[in-house]
Amino acid sequence: MKSEPAEFSFDDLLAAPGRRTAWTGVRNARARNYMRDQMRPGDRVLFYHSSCSPPGIAGIAEVASGPYPDPTQLDPASPYYDPRARPGAPRWMCVDVRAVRKTRFLPLAELRADPALARMLVLRRGNRLSITPVAATEYRRILSKLGA
Repeated sequence: MKSEPAEFSFDDLLAAPGRRTAWTGVRNARARNYMRDQMRPGDRVLFYHSSCSPPGIAGIAEVASGPYPDPTQLDPASPYYDPRARPGAPRWMCVDVRAVRKTRFLPLAELRADPALARMLVLRRGNRLSITPVAATEYRRILSKLGA
């Protein structure tokens, strides 16, 4: 799961009540579908800082709820408001995410330098998705790089 640290960083997640927050604002159908259809409570998440220098993995979190309608889609004051969404017919979903632990920062350049991670979706040039699945072998490889 990618977040811009200027908007919401891993440290912000650690400081949140219960070290937990709703992962709102996803407005890409493919990313929404990953969250809605594939993520389950207890799944581990690599928390990735994007749109910063350098980008990279800042910590490990876990999915802390099942999917539910993203409340920001119905809030006209929210930058994520969607006038096409209706309370009985939501277009966008979210899940709660809880911090597990802060890790050493694992920069994008180090991820890209590892041939075992060459197929990771988040490493593909032009990838703009805020949520991408990670294969079990990729996850284990990253944990080994983090010393976990």
